[in-house]
Amino acid sequence: MSMALEELVRSAIAALLHATGESQTQFAAALGVSQAQVSRRQSGAAAWSLADCEAVAAHYGIKAHDLLAGPTQAAEALPTERRRVPGRPVPSARSAALDGGA
Repeated sequence: MSMALEELVRSAIAALLHATGESQTQFAAALGVSQAQVSRRQSGAAAWSLADCEAVAAHYGIKAHDLLAGPTQAAEALPTERRRVPGRPVPSARSAALDGGA
């Protein structure tokens, strides 16, 4: 049984959040939306648009078709420097701003 496209996208985003250690709040800030909007989209109460998918892919440094292919492909396409390293804190949007955007 195959997943519907919307479920593939939600699963891929969940996998990317996990692989990077990024919170929904950090992810939402990077996309310029609220955490509540991300939560609604991830729960299936609202859908990720194609424009959203392009923004998500750009944020993670992957191609949109990798995101649409599902969680395995999306996680495998994630650049090494974006992957969570155990013991290393995930930079927040606030800490990056305090470091001068580094």
